Amino acid sequence: MFHRSSEGSAEVERAIIHVDMDAFYAAVEERDRPELRGQPVIVGADPRGRGVVSTASYEARKYGIHSAMPISEAYRRCPHGVYLPVDGAKYSRVSTEIMELLEEFSPLVEPISLDEAFLDVTGTEHLLGPPLDVARRIKTRIREATQLTASVGVASNKFLAKIASDFKKPDGLVFVEPGREAEFLAPLPIRQMWGVGKLSEMDLRRMGIETIGQLARTPRELLARQFGTVGEDLWVLAHGLDDRPVTPWRAPKSIGAEETFPRDHLDMDLLGRTLLGQAERVARECREAQVRCRTVTLKLRFSDFKTISRSQTLQVPTDQTREIYREVQQLLRHASTGQPVRLIGVSVSNLVSDIAPLQLNLFKLRDKDERVSRAVDLVQAKFGRGAIVRATLLGSESDGNPRRPIGGDFGR
Repeated sequence: MFHRSSEGSAEVERAIIHVDMDAFYAAVEERDRPELRGQPVIVGADPRGRGVVSTASYEARKYGIHSAMPISEAYRRCPHGVYLPVDGAKYSRVSTEIMELLEEFSPLVEPISLDEAFLDVTGTEHLLGPPLDVARRIKTRIREATQLTASVGVASNKFLAKIASDFKKPDGLVFVEPGREAEFLAPLPIRQMWGVGKLSEMDLRRMGIETIGQLARTPRELLARQFGTVGEDLWVLAHGLDDRPVTPWRAPKSIGAEETFPRDHLDMDLLGRTLLGQAERVARECREAQVRCRTVTLKLRFSDFKTISRSQTLQVPTDQTREIYREVQQLLRHASTGQPVRLIGVSVSNLVSDIAPLQLNLFKLRDKDERVSRAVDLVQAKFGRGAIVRATLLGSESDGNPRRPIGGDFGR
């Protein structure tokens, strides 16, 4: 079914384009350092450490290396690879350039991460030409302006365009023709559905469902009984239906919290509790703004007024206190000089739209934290910010309100 939208008295076919940059971080590094081209390039943590891979070039992927893989495993598979640290500031600058370029083709551009975005070019055919021609021009324009390649999908809705852009990477272009959506989706493995990962794929396979076509033929009621509303959403998407609009969005540049102490402190427990309270506030403001952060920054001002900042770029954007606090706590351990601290602060940047509603998440890895966060947000919205707090923060000077502790405290 090809969705249509009304424009005046006429019916206009929706035309949605999804642009996904190819191996973005690694490609930027190869562009800036041509001697790296053709080599297996892995961007991420120090291979001698315990972090993960952020992006791997296509040459590195031949060794089975992929994003989120432990960096130690990547090094075991490819010890001769080129291992580079994440340069979040540089990737953000290139991303801004690409997003501004996309706005030349449509005012309806919705970035969903640094390296991908949706465009709605519905009704622009008389100005720009057919959607497939627009997609070709976008690819050419990106290559000319940035010397990078993008894979592009064109379809009647976001879901189909997203799957199409991933179909022939790298440098691909796939058009899902009107009326052939079901034919396009049917043979694809269920893991290509948004939000279907290893655990949920196993659940579906146990039900005898291995392809999107089989998922579409499964009774909606059965999926609802098994997975709740998520199961119903999967059934709808499996039929190629998705009426969500492309929503232009501009993120705030950063969100932060800091505190100057009445007297300088060396007490690491106090500094840790202060950071936890700040991480809580920053995470809450992220959720309120419907954004997630890619970069976490610690700010310290010492007794001699010397001020430093240390940052860490995350593999997966977050709006959760636990993840923000974990990163900033590690930064504090490495940044501590033994000097008394006058001011301490947490900020997050490289913000991207909160795309959780777009990802029909059957994973349960984050579910507990996110359910607790939503519940706390609701309680605080109804009864005030001081109504509920983590046990570690009881008696904190940050708000000065009596509060009830909640479970799941990870402040110590």
